[in-house]
Amino acid sequence: MNERLVVVTGGTKGIGAAISRRFAEAGDKVMALRRADLDVTDEDAVHEVLGQLEVDVLVNNAGVSVSAPVHRTSLPDWLTQLEVNATGAFLCTRAVLAGMRGRDRGRIVTVASTAAHEGRPYTAGYTASKHAAVGLMRTVAAEVAGTGVTANAVCPTFVRTDMTARTIQRIAGVTGKSEQDSEAAVAGLSPLGRLLEPDEVAFAVAFLAAPEAGAINGQTIVLDGGGIQA
Repeated sequence: MNERLVVVTGGTKGIGAAISRRFAEAGDKVMALRRADLDVTDEDAVHEVLGQLEVDVLVNNAGVSVSAPVHRTSLPDWLTQLEVNATGAFLCTRAVLAGMRGRDRGRIVTVASTAAHEGRPYTAGYTASKHAAVGLMRTVAAEVAGTGVTANAVCPTFVRTDMTARTIQRIAGVTGKSEQDSEAAVAGLSPLGRLLEPDEVAFAVAFLAAPEAGAINGQTIVLDGGGIQA
């Protein structure tokens, strides 16, 4: 297989770092972007960084999360989650899509969440943004159907990352439970019964991005041990 150019937004920490490492180990050229390299919500910046590249694989991984009940969710927090998690995926996808279609090859994979399939308390902005991101992938898939380009999403449950660690700390602070017990409570939200490891998400992304995965388009792979069957 020829070396491919793989772009991973939010590609230097947590899930993104695992994804970047997996593609690099497979022999691909990886551009692992952090916020300092690219603000995915800035239309001009996205065009400048991605618009001139021949991207073979785009992984929309940049994301943010804020936890609060709906009545305490501020408009800035709501908008930030929509802008990063959904609009960011849209801008990056749009920037590479024409080139992929022109070359008749390409893979777009968005890292969403089980929140894209269900609603849970205190996650209004996050859940709405992840639903939007999956909807975007389905629309792109419909537009590229029959070509060499595909668009899909992975939807993991809680992953062992800094973002999840902050969630666990918040739970411990509010409930008075230990962080160990708080982690167990988070892990118990899915049949998996544990936190996912970043490498497990990276495997699913690499699978969807494989040249042999050309028949998989407009799909979501849920990584939660079988709780959500999509």
